[in-house]
Amino acid sequence: MLPPLLQAALDCFVEHGYHGTTIRTVAARAKLSVPGLYHHYASKQALLVAIVQFAMKDLLIRSEDAVAEAGSSVEEQFRLLIECLALFHAHRSELAFIAASEIRSLEGESRTAHIKSRDKQQQMVDDIINQGMREGNFDAEHPKDTSRAIVTMCTGIAQWYRRDGELSPEELALRYANIARMTLGVGPGSRRESVFTAPIVGDAPIVVN
Repeated sequence: MLPPLLQAALDCFVEHGYHGTTIRTVAARAKLSVPGLYHHYASKQALLVAIVQFAMKDLLIRSEDAVAEAGSSVEEQFRLLIECLALFHAHRSELAFIAASEIRSLEGESRTAHIKSRDKQQQMVDDIINQGMREGNFDAEHPKDTSRAIVTMCTGIAQWYRRDGELSPEELALRYANIARMTLGVGPGSRRESVFTAPIVGDAPIVVN
């Protein structure tokens, strides 16, 4: 979970946008004085950098765990990685939304580092699809474009997903994994239990049924 001060900044960025948020607004939300806030973070930019770094580090760790839990099967690696992406962007939609939408507000080396992390996440999907193509498990006329489209589909969840909607995050993750697999010529398969159980929120494990 985000530290309370960063959560307060995230809430403000979601409500007002990065440029529409002032340090005074964040301090008030965090129940701190402005000097008290500056004791922890030197600027509004530092708050944004800390938030996007937290988001990308968390997502990359979870993605790596999902691939590791899948074992040697490229189809399982792909399925669990897509489930992970969907779960993250549903459970942590506000965090993921700011990390994606406010990249335009990042400055200098922070922007470069964030793009590098984003590209690393994309490369994980690219590599699995390419391996599946080599092994004959996947079929795609344009593998790189297909990979980019699949990742964009998952990251887009953060823009529209609502907890009170038709699907739970787990149901959505399963549906998106099946859609992604079908784009690579793999049928939706049976509704077996996922082996990816790393929690996205709280302490309870998330299992996709």
